[in-house]
Amino acid sequence: MINAFLIAWPLFSVLLILAMGKDRAKWTALMAAIVQFCVTIYAWTQFVPTAGVQFGTDMEWIPQLGIHFNVGIDGISMLVVLLTNLLAPLIILSSVRKNYERPTLFYSLVLIMQAALVGVFTARDMFLYYIFWELALVPIYLIVLIYGAENRVKITFKFFIYTMFGSLLMLVGILYLYYLTPAPHNFDINTLSNLHPDAHAQGWIFWAFFIAFAIKMPVFPFHTWQPDTYTTAPAQGTMLLSGIMLKMGIYSVIRWILPIVPMGVQDWGKVALVLSLIGIVYGSWIAITQKDFKRLLAYSSFAHVGLISAAIFTLTLTGLQGSMIQMFSHGINIVGLFFIAQIIYDRTGTFQLPNLGGLMKKAPVLAACFLIILLGSVGLPLTDGFVGEFMMLSGTYQASPWIAAVAGLTIIFSAVYMFRLYQSSMLGELKPVPSTRDENFEDVKGSETIVLVIIAFLVVIIGIYPKPLLDTTEPAITAILKNIPNVDIWQ
Repeated sequence: MINAFLIAWPLFSVLLILAMGKDRAKWTALMAAIVQFCVTIYAWTQFVPTAGVQFGTDMEWIPQLGIHFNVGIDGISMLVVLLTNLLAPLIILSSVRKNYERPTLFYSLVLIMQAALVGVFTARDMFLYYIFWELALVPIYLIVLIYGAENRVKITFKFFIYTMFGSLLMLVGILYLYYLTPAPHNFDINTLSNLHPDAHAQGWIFWAFFIAFAIKMPVFPFHTWQPDTYTTAPAQGTMLLSGIMLKMGIYSVIRWILPIVPMGVQDWGKVALVLSLIGIVYGSWIAITQKDFKRLLAYSSFAHVGLISAAIFTLTLTGLQGSMIQMFSHGINIVGLFFIAQIIYDRTGTFQLPNLGGLMKKAPVLAACFLIILLGSVGLPLTDGFVGEFMMLSGTYQASPWIAAVAGLTIIFSAVYMFRLYQSSMLGELKPVPSTRDENFEDVKGSETIVLVIIAFLVVIIGIYPKPLLDTTEPAITAILKNIPNVDIWQ
């Protein structure tokens, strides 16, 4: 029942927000998110690292169609549920100093999205999974559309078209699999994993699913919605998009594509991996040329996700384990970086790097936290980013040294653009900007300090001791690989 509670509690909390009124909306949302996190930590401490599903609930929902409300947590789900419910209170806390119009609506949308994300990460019925997938998109559409910056209508429409196209492709694949199941048909993950359609059918199902997931991650060339949306969304919307929502795509490749269409992976996995490698190089080079703080972070996220996607398609335990822990680390790091970008914007009125500089003199605590989170993003040893990157590169090397060589470029490139970002904003002389707010530029304080210190602490502690996270996922990852028969895309 814990799993069901983690889905229901944020939805119930929306009613509490409506009852408490707009003046208490943000604090009600924060308390609800903290309760959600505490229950998640309890579930993690009680979780037994096996390949089995725990804390599950399975009830008939639409029996005429064989649809069940079937949710449960294994090691793969546990990690992303933990990430979701860790970041949600931090994202809400980061908004305490900001006064959104219609706060009741804003914080209700955040909690609805949190509930839907937990549903995506724990659904064991593919129809239920699809419902949660679509439900998770609605709040972020509205957040960007209502609270976004200039041109938000045009950019939200582009985002909508991309994601709906992917969703419709995925729906076609789901329905095709449904009608392949023995009568009475059902959407159960175990039934779908045992279907084994022919290679041709698996090929097109692979692409129907992969394109939907690649749009969400995103993977080249399905990424063009991302920089504009990340830049236009309000700060907390960008954190939700980059920190949690893109993990829907990564998680779904592991959860649904690998076990259901192994021959599709065998035939097309190389293509998906090559697209991921292109994204690493392309995204990194674009990031190097950026002069906008927020767009640089958007392209850096695109490049890092390319490495995660490439590691998945090595089909090695090391690569997949690395992709899981890097997914967790990336969520923490990118939320911290986007929050820092917003803090600087709130004080200076600009994201333009040529107009920034010397902020360390005014804000040493901000500069210190920024440096720690940045080092995690570039994968310095003893930071959270190092563990995942090392394992992913080891996995790609097992597949092919040439693939590892290209994938390894992300470390070099990320060091170039991230240290340039730090130099441009924190070091040198303090520059005047077209805003009077820089005259009294102040260091972080209150809720800002709490969020950044927690994130910096996680960057260090995960880098020093990642074993609990790795132990959580290993049995479930191993089970997926064992259930993929005769798939070796590198021979």
